[in-house]
Amino acid sequence: MKLRFLVGAGLAALLSPFAALAQDMLQGVDLTQPAYSQSEMSRADVEAALKSGQTDFSGKSLNGLDLSGLDLSGVNLRAARLNKARLSGAKLDGAILDQAWMLQADITGASLKGAHAFAAQMQKMRGDGADFTGARLAGDMSGATLRGAKFNDANLSADMKNQSMGLMRAVLRSAIVEGAQFRKANLMSADLRFLHAAGADFSQANLMNADASGADFTGAIFTGAMTKDLDVDSAQIDAASEKALEHAQHLDRARRQ
Repeated sequence: MKLRFLVGAGLAALLSPFAALAQDMLQGVDLTQPAYSQSEMSRADVEAALKSGQTDFSGKSLNGLDLSGLDLSGVNLRAARLNKARLSGAKLDGAILDQAWMLQADITGASLKGAHAFAAQMQKMRGDGADFTGARLAGDMSGATLRGAKFNDANLSADMKNQSMGLMRAVLRSAIVEGAQFRKANLMSADLRFLHAAGADFSQANLMNADASGADFTGAIFTGAMTKDLDVDSAQIDAASEKALEHAQHLDRARRQ
């Protein structure tokens, strides 16, 4: 019991507000400066570069650019700035988006299968119907709109190996994922506070130690999901989900439909 307490206490420390602040790269950044608000390339420039075989756009400022429908599979966009960029219907399978800035970007219907987004800033991103199947996502998607998106087999869990920037994990705080698919997804220790997940499918997903306090799980599916220590304090759940959530934390505080 004592060992379990110590392990739990250690995890709680990692999930503390201080760790969350370490992930928040927005602090002190002037988003009005050209690097975060303008583009150094035109769509034609990007298309020409892709045609010539260029795949490295790391560190580029592509803010506000219309890149919808382009095939950017395998492209390196590490630390690129894509704030308010339009990538609807684009193909980003296997793309590297580590430390990319995608604030309010539009990836509606885009394919990001197997993409890698570590420490990416994707707050208020629009991505209804986007496909993140098999992707590695440890970025901030707070306030994002991702209705019907696919996260099947995706890894959104905390990175317990690299703590130099604090606890890196998927943050979906107040995001809208109604009807989204998280089948076999790894959401261990993810931040799901106030998540709008009505009708979402979490079949066989790993939700252990995730914080879903205040979330809306009305009509959500948890068949075969691992929910030990999932925090559902004040979350909205269905009576039919209680069996699947029997090992969750604060189940007695959850709100029943």
